[in-house]
Amino acid sequence: MNKRFRGWNAAYALQLATIFVGFIVFGLSENIKGPAIPQIQSDYRLDEQQLGTLLSLNSLGYLLACSFTAYLTRKLGIKAVSLMAFGSMAVSGLFIYFSRSYPLFSASYFFLYIGNGILEIALAILGARIFVKNTGTMMNLSHFFYGLSSIAAPVLASGLMSAGLFGHPVDWRMMYLIMLSLSVLPMIPAGLGRFPGDDLPQEDRTPLTTLVRDPALWLMVLILSSGVVSELAVGAWLVNFLEKAYKWDTLSASGMLSAFFVCFSLGRLLLGPVTDRIGFNLSLILFSGFSALCTFLAIWGGEPLAFLFAASGIGISMIYPTVMAFIARRYVKGSETAITFTVTLMGIGDCDRQLRDRRRHQRRQAPLRRRNGSRPAARASGRVRVYRAVRVDLRRLGLLFIQIFKSPPRADLSLKPVAAALAISGSPSQNSAP
Repeated sequence: MNKRFRGWNAAYALQLATIFVGFIVFGLSENIKGPAIPQIQSDYRLDEQQLGTLLSLNSLGYLLACSFTAYLTRKLGIKAVSLMAFGSMAVSGLFIYFSRSYPLFSASYFFLYIGNGILEIALAILGARIFVKNTGTMMNLSHFFYGLSSIAAPVLASGLMSAGLFGHPVDWRMMYLIMLSLSVLPMIPAGLGRFPGDDLPQEDRTPLTTLVRDPALWLMVLILSSGVVSELAVGAWLVNFLEKAYKWDTLSASGMLSAFFVCFSLGRLLLGPVTDRIGFNLSLILFSGFSALCTFLAIWGGEPLAFLFAASGIGISMIYPTVMAFIARRYVKGSETAITFTVTLMGIGDCDRQLRDRRRHQRRQAPLRRRNGSRPAARASGRVRVYRAVRVDLRRLGLLFIQIFKSPPRADLSLKPVAAALAISGSPSQNSAP
């Protein structure tokens, strides 16, 4: 009995190491680009539009990888998919290091985001299969490691490029190679460990056609998209807002953004047990409502209440892990399909945000172009019209699914609190102007 317990404990430790170290590597790979972007732009002589296009294409690669990871998991198993994700990220570091032309660099960067997309889904599936007890606590703890590495990544990247390594200068290519080589570390516990769920027969898995009939999954997509867009939006505009609206200096404004991410990380570290105690539905209502209230009060109260922008990170941080815990508990036999479906649609919402940001940037730059005597590109307005039509069609399609499939599969979790969460928190993607 004691030997059996030791064997189980070692297997569980390898599973935890794969998830926790995997989230650390994932956070590093996604957030080292900030200090490198100015040098990349200088080396390849990219203007703002070319740089924006590069980042948008990478988001497309990320979205593409999210869409087929569930299929790979069913065919190859979660262990092989995890090793593939970590390996592809390490190989992309080599490709980036040897890329001396812009097309080769673009392809290498695209390949990196393919690996990132596979890794995000793989880690979510692993969490859903392994954390059968204290699901909310363990999901939030896992995502805490992502937040921790996201805070450390820009500092490490800047330190490497400015101080060098063993007396040798480090450029941005070498920095990518060093940081992405860390992807080899989680391959060790992933290769040694054993993971549950791959032996489930195909006929016992919940098909996608059944999942899309469940309105709860569509509500999870809306809540998750709103939470992720809120997180990314604060990171994108908070410093600029504080500088322009309250005349703060850059150091003070950046300090407020750092305080937001500190609250964000502490929320995931400390409040995970609360979600298990009060339930995932009520947790989504309370935390999303708290973040919305803090944001509204910070805007309405002006500069004296600006600290509430940082406090809103506590509520925003809980949305993504709690949604993943909800999916893991509700769709036990179809977690990989449900996670892939949810994260893919969330990625579409993120692309929608990026396109809106680019449109706002183009509108701000339009008067400058006219003063400089350049004509606005006619094709841009055409692309905007096509994009707007596609976005409206996607929204109508989602509503159509909810109206047609009126018989959701049976489950033990009530949908009323989740619907109330939407009413309290509101969806930024719906409230923002097209």
